[in-house]
Amino acid sequence: MLPELFSIGPFTVYSYGLMTALAIAAAIGLGEHEVKRSKIAEEGYIMGLGIAAVIGGYAASKLLFWITILPQILENPAIILDYLSNGFVVFGGLIGGVLTAYAYCRKKKTDFWTTFDLAAPAVALAQSIGRVGCFLAGCCYGRPTEGALGVVFHSSSYAPAGVKLFPIQLVSSGLDFLNFLLLFAMWRKGGLKRGMVGVTYIITYSAGRFVLEYFRGDLERGAVGALSTSQFIAIFTVLIGLFFLFVRQKSRD
Repeated sequence: MLPELFSIGPFTVYSYGLMTALAIAAAIGLGEHEVKRSKIAEEGYIMGLGIAAVIGGYAASKLLFWITILPQILENPAIILDYLSNGFVVFGGLIGGVLTAYAYCRKKKTDFWTTFDLAAPAVALAQSIGRVGCFLAGCCYGRPTEGALGVVFHSSSYAPAGVKLFPIQLVSSGLDFLNFLLLFAMWRKGGLKRGMVGVTYIITYSAGRFVLEYFRGDLERGAVGALSTSQFIAIFTVLIGLFFLFVRQKSRD
């Protein structure tokens, strides 16, 4: 749609990169504001957490993507270099980000569940902004459609040119924003047991992603039987979320 925003000499600003940067900045900004308001940690806590989670999430999302294209890599290992700056699996990023966040909390001697509750709305907000970047770049595109809401890409390196596609990126962005509003309202309301906001995020995102995958058109991300890789993972993350929902509800703290 608009993969390159503008250029200054040899320097080009790409829409996906810019929206990703804005998404990270928005998440960290919101998190730092809530830390200051709630006084659950020292100033700069979320900045450090965000940097750690981004690094861990990037590495995990890239690793999971490489796993989905493992047959191609085994045939030609050099193609890894073609996917250093693109090719991610969001679920890998989430899993890697959560594990990194857990390690960060252990190091800082802070409560993981409270941190997870605070971070969940920020992550959903970041995803909403990031999906706009996907739309502008043309990646993560939808299935062909004849519907009135279909969009046509002409200059994308990812989406097929001249084909009307379902705008799954914008739908995902809108649903992620609604998820943010729900989670943020839960966080601000308070009175819930620690971890309930974060666990709710796992369930809502996973269930939504499972359904939205049926409208995706970029099928090169791999599959497990009749399910896409993300749908297969979503089944387990929903079950994990439901398990921890039960555990946290029954907990005494």
